[in-house]
Amino acid sequence: MKTFLDENFLLTNETAVHLFHEYAKELPIIDYHCHLSPKEIYENKQFNNITEAWLYGDHYKWRMMRANGVDESKVTGEASDYDRFVAWAATLPMAIGNPLYHWSHMELQTYFGVKDIINEQNAPAIWEKVNAKLAEGNSRARDLITNSKVTVICTTDDPVDSLEYHIKIKDIEGFDTQVLPSYRPDKALEINRATFLPWIAQLEKAVGTPIRTYDDLLAGLESRAVFFDSVGCKVSDHALDYVPFAVGTKEEVDAIFAAGLAGQSVSLEDEKKYKAFTLIFLGGVYKKLDWAMQYHINASRNNNGHAFATLGPDTGFDSIGDAPVASALTGLLSALAVADSLPRTILYSLNARDNEILASLMGSFQGDGIAGKIQLGAAWWFNDTRDGMISQMKTLGNFGLLGRFVGMLTDSRSFLSYTRHDYFRRILCNMIGEWVEAGEFPNDEQLLKQLVQGISYNNAKQYFGF
Repeated sequence: MKTFLDENFLLTNETAVHLFHEYAKELPIIDYHCHLSPKEIYENKQFNNITEAWLYGDHYKWRMMRANGVDESKVTGEASDYDRFVAWAATLPMAIGNPLYHWSHMELQTYFGVKDIINEQNAPAIWEKVNAKLAEGNSRARDLITNSKVTVICTTDDPVDSLEYHIKIKDIEGFDTQVLPSYRPDKALEINRATFLPWIAQLEKAVGTPIRTYDDLLAGLESRAVFFDSVGCKVSDHALDYVPFAVGTKEEVDAIFAAGLAGQSVSLEDEKKYKAFTLIFLGGVYKKLDWAMQYHINASRNNNGHAFATLGPDTGFDSIGDAPVASALTGLLSALAVADSLPRTILYSLNARDNEILASLMGSFQGDGIAGKIQLGAAWWFNDTRDGMISQMKTLGNFGLLGRFVGMLTDSRSFLSYTRHDYFRRILCNMIGEWVEAGEFPNDEQLLKQLVQGISYNNAKQYFGF
């Protein structure tokens, strides 16, 4: 019987042990998609206790606590930080099979040297040990980043953001991690949501000119992209809960935008025309700036109307969507290609059912002399489990070039989440090791090194141009 979470955790064959310890374990990290706060990085946030580091803003844990019958006051409410931590510690033993069980123990060991099993009985001792480490002052936000050997962080930022903290971070002496913005113009596309007109007002302020026509909107979006580029942005991101595609003329889209600007709702068909036309325009901007573009598809957000009204978004009430993707995404990518506006693109679906569709479809749009120009994105959100990661990589291997995969991301709001890269690398090495030991892939040391280090780090560095 193996010891829980030993140095060969998740490594079940000799080749995997060799590949991980020799070639993957000590590599730096590129976190090309996350939700960390640049303000907290700049201010070098000091965590007062483990609850602040672990439970503030982590809707993964909140969902588990609610499922375990924990009262909301101990999830997001007014309960003390200690009581919230104990409630989480009491929940985790029930999470057998969930990656949170592994991640939580890995984070305790990696960042605080605490090897206690997390449960209600051990909670007081863990609370004291971790808080004592935090009080030493060397586990602040930038310490955690540096100690994790993170070379690049791409945060998630609205086009109207000032990027003031990204700019200030560049001047911090002794902090070598690049903290770069990502351009996420979701609010510009959501013409039927209540956020649309307030966001247009924010864009007017950011660009310093009125937004009275659709051309004004496009000019404003491009202007902000150029500004983001000047601050080091290399990637855009779009949350497409469904893939919008319908063919509309420029005159039609002008009229649709005018209706939205007048506070009118537009039909679903007109919404699709507006979104598709805008996405094609933005693709051309990204290609001109030599950015990569990300499409995050098929999330079903804010499902619980009562919870959304009382707690707001990103609080753990989302799930996997099942909107069809093949026809609309084919149309959108084809329109981008016809317009010569298709940049390097990463396609993610929260519904793993879509992975084979995405993996086969992306083969239709490779080219331009760019290795892995169109990528099947890493297992994301509800899929970043061991099974989800293996399934995503096997699908990519079946349909395309696993060796060109840009690897893992955290998609996280937590500064402790970099152990997810270690988790991913162990899973990757074990999967490759199984293939080698089964005689399905040659035991070629140099090739295996190239593959493991490429997928773990080097491919992302080359792909994004960091």
